[in-house]
Amino acid sequence: MATATLGASFAVPTVAASAEEADLAARFTLAVLPDTQFYSRYSADQFMPRYGSDPFETQTEWLAEHRDELNIPFVAHLGDVVDRVGTEAEWRAADNAIAALDDDGLPYSILAGNHDVLNSADDHFDTEYDLAAEPYLKWFGPTRAADVSTFGGADPTGFNQYHVFEAAGQEFLVLALSWRASDATLEWAQGVIDEHPTLPVILTTHALLNVEPDTVTPKEDPYGARLWDQLIRGNDQIFLTFNGHFHGAAQLTRLNDSGNSVTNVLMDYQMAYEGGNGYLGLLEFDLTNDRISVQTASPWVVTKPHESLTSYDQPFLEGPNQQFALDIDFATRFAGFAPDFAPGAADEPSLTQRARDILLDGFEAPAPIDLEQPGSREDFVEADGTLAHWRFGDTPGVVQERQVFEDIAGDADLTRVAIAESGSPTAMVEDVTVTNEANPFSSDGGAVCFAESDKIENRFSYLQTAPDAAVNDARLENGYTLETFLKIDGSWTADSNGWMKAITRSGNRSTMPGMPWSQWDYTASPAALGLSNLKEFQWTEVPAETTKGDRTAWSGEIMLDRWVHVALVNDPASSTSTMYVDGAPVLRNTTDTLGQSVNGDMPWIFGADWADDRALNGWAGCIGETRLVDRPTTPDQWLTARPALDTLTTTAPSGQLPAGSVVDAISGTGTPSATVSLTGDVAGTATVGADGTWSIPLGETAATGSGSAGAGQVAAAVGPRLAELAPGDYAFELRQGFGERVSEPLTGSFTIAAEPGTGGGAGGDGGSGGGDGGATDAGGPSGDLASTGFEGAVFGGIAIVLIAAGAVFLMLRRRRVQSEG
Repeated sequence: MATATLGASFAVPTVAASAEEADLAARFTLAVLPDTQFYSRYSADQFMPRYGSDPFETQTEWLAEHRDELNIPFVAHLGDVVDRVGTEAEWRAADNAIAALDDDGLPYSILAGNHDVLNSADDHFDTEYDLAAEPYLKWFGPTRAADVSTFGGADPTGFNQYHVFEAAGQEFLVLALSWRASDATLEWAQGVIDEHPTLPVILTTHALLNVEPDTVTPKEDPYGARLWDQLIRGNDQIFLTFNGHFHGAAQLTRLNDSGNSVTNVLMDYQMAYEGGNGYLGLLEFDLTNDRISVQTASPWVVTKPHESLTSYDQPFLEGPNQQFALDIDFATRFAGFAPDFAPGAADEPSLTQRARDILLDGFEAPAPIDLEQPGSREDFVEADGTLAHWRFGDTPGVVQERQVFEDIAGDADLTRVAIAESGSPTAMVEDVTVTNEANPFSSDGGAVCFAESDKIENRFSYLQTAPDAAVNDARLENGYTLETFLKIDGSWTADSNGWMKAITRSGNRSTMPGMPWSQWDYTASPAALGLSNLKEFQWTEVPAETTKGDRTAWSGEIMLDRWVHVALVNDPASSTSTMYVDGAPVLRNTTDTLGQSVNGDMPWIFGADWADDRALNGWAGCIGETRLVDRPTTPDQWLTARPALDTLTTTAPSGQLPAGSVVDAISGTGTPSATVSLTGDVAGTATVGADGTWSIPLGETAATGSGSAGAGQVAAAVGPRLAELAPGDYAFELRQGFGERVSEPLTGSFTIAAEPGTGGGAGGDGGSGGGDGGATDAGGPSGDLASTGFEGAVFGGIAIVLIAAGAVFLMLRRRRVQSEG
């Protein structure tokens, strides 16, 4: 069962001085700075006022401060230095951060990402730039780079540079290639490698390796394939690459033309909490023991005021591809071009451990947040106050006109609007489909997708609630939570799809009493979630107090063709609406807002905008299950959370039961909607009811595998024998779960004594309370046992009295819950 961790837990190991001395090796630390764009953007108006520090500057100051302790010879920046290329304040913030490296004399490379150039189109290469107009060259061009001690030179554009640094007795070459390196730039890079034929090469660039929606699995990128084919695979000296740009962490090792391994590493946290929360890469190169150890650490987290810390504030990330080791026999790997490669003096202890000791000294981290993929469609947390819950996963294929999708929580079913009524003259029936390729953390497992949407051609389709649905008039004055799963189509363009909407509360703001005039969106709908022309999620709403006017929250840039979870939480306690993208709150949220103003009887719309009293600008992409709750909720109640499995209890009997006793069901409590499975000498299944109870009938019904729920029963029945279970030993295991996600078992056993004068029974190896009479077959009859006369009758009567006074119940050993599968 796949999981994802937002802020992983960690141990705080210690290493004695003698152990450090015994572990000395030729080691150094390479530091990697992934995308810093949001640090630069929000330094002055968010980070400094809230925390008194800036994450970018904190990163560089920490590296400079600890360069000797961690033996840091070099720092590599992966691009997207700023977020808005034309905003000088961002360049000043970045300049201030990098100045910490300059002032200390700590060598570094830097390169331009797509946000650092004036034209970032995929087909616009560096040789086509107007170099005199590019801000990046003003702030971080070759003139500044020339003052870095390791600088070897730059290409004619000034966007690309190389460095040679020495560490642990060896030299390494760093090639830093900016966004969309042209053929001429790749020829320049080849020339640099040719001029240094014996040096191992580390290639840094902004985009090379992509990542799948699970944020873990590597995915090839077309531009990365170009770099691989035209530069990397044919140069055996390139053994390691780093890039950012794609949101997540991944690694991929493949063979070059010489049959040697090349490891590509993606590192980018800009869409995580606080725009990356100050995370950087620390790579310990151990040339003695042939290993590269990778850590993801945040010097900024440990400097934040303690009262500001959240569960996202972890000094180290230890999820997949965030902490790992690469075993590499350096001498063998480099033998083809550097036959004399050998480690230098073995004089450094574990630098990985030392970095941990430095960051964790005196820091008490909050608990991390773990996400687990669902085991079935029922594997989601029910939320009190749910007004609507729309799901699409049970009807894959083309969505027909007027096809209905059920609201499983209320009366707000969604219906595809007929093309003739939609307002789009170019829409086609096949433009709307349902796919089972959904966000892996959605238990629904399905999504509705809108293809060929194009505002230029006025092509769009949409679903809507009925005009009389109660949710249409909900003003949400106690707050709300709106959750959805979204994916933007890979064919998205700003011209055809900019400002498209996914979910809209239709209406016209200008007609609502008290709505103040504004230049933008005055005739738009009261509330909508969409995507800007810069690929930012936009949540716009008019609060219940209409005179407050528009309130808008913005995310950072969202990647195309990738699933994300979006939660919008309006909290009356703070009068804020906070947008969370994949669990992390965005930086730009709305304040002084509560509830929503609405136009009565106007439907909710999925798949299009509504402005000027008509539908338009359809969503280009997919919308997964969506839920509206009439109160603010927390992450443990969201659709990405999983119901607890450690709630399973049972009132099954234990020990030896008197002859004539009947156990006709095993019952207990558990998590609503979970499936309880009973295995062993008795078997059956049940679904836990909404009241948290379950019951599995025993005897002949259970033996044929047709057990069913009995939510009204709260205990296993023990009373006058009804010929359900024969005398004998019965051992069993109980589990509850959702599909493949199941709990550890509860185990138990009991024995039904045989009547005096009869033998053992059906459960195991015979009853332990037998008499001196004959025996039954091992299978045991399910009908009446043979009568033993007065003595048996007296014994049975005593048993009934004892049971009426209170039978012995089993206290079952409970183990921790685990996920299987």
